[in-house]
Amino acid sequence: MITIKSKREFAKMAIAGATVAAVHEAVREAAAPGVSLMALEEISARIISERGCTSSFLGYHGTYPATLCLSPNDVIVHGIPSERRLEEGDILSVDAGAIFEGFHGDAAFTMPIGEVSPEAQRLIDVTEEALWAGVRQVRKGRHLGDIGASVAAIGEAGGYGVVEEYVGHGIGRQMHEEPQVPNYGKPGQGLRLRTGMALCIEPMFNVGSHHTSVDPDGWTVRTADGSLSAHWEHTVCLTPDGPHVFTAGEEPVPVEFEQSAAHR
Repeated sequence: MITIKSKREFAKMAIAGATVAAVHEAVREAAAPGVSLMALEEISARIISERGCTSSFLGYHGTYPATLCLSPNDVIVHGIPSERRLEEGDILSVDAGAIFEGFHGDAAFTMPIGEVSPEAQRLIDVTEEALWAGVRQVRKGRHLGDIGASVAAIGEAGGYGVVEEYVGHGIGRQMHEEPQVPNYGKPGQGLRLRTGMALCIEPMFNVGSHHTSVDPDGWTVRTADGSLSAHWEHTVCLTPDGPHVFTAGEEPVPVEFEQSAAHR
């Protein structure tokens, strides 16, 4: 079911989103060659707790064991934190979710670990570019197809496999609500957006094909061909004051803003 949020409910989502942004900032600062994925998980758990929130991820579907999804290299999404240590040249996708008084925020980014190959850096940059292209389509009266078409156009122009099996989503009292927000579509088609909706836009691009596989743990999703993958995501809310990104920093950021390093 698609839920329409009030200003009061959006205010709670803004706090959850700011918590996710704080987790992202801390993980960016800590992630380096030699650091374990579990050390990053511990940082996330502490920040979520200190800010009076709970994790959207921990215990999800009764089995997910952490507050972060940490997905290195060929892992697209849902990588489980472990004692694996980051290595020079890795890329790492970091996905976090927080709940404040029953309302969720959810966002992801991909970062280089030390010096990475030009191919890896280009993948990261183009996937982020696609995120913002999709975010700019989140406006009253536009359609879901406008978002997906904008994302796919950038991925395809870059020569990447645009993941189709995993998509963005509505968000509010549940982390995953209707509607689904695919990273492909046709402009002017699909659900019309309206004030009170909140969406997570999350492109996932692979250097190789768009096909995926799932590890025996039932969570870890990889590229089927072992190629690198990047994942970016923000929670975008159509408030009465216009569309705002709730997971870009301490305060909701208008969609019109020119993103800077402080919001990445």
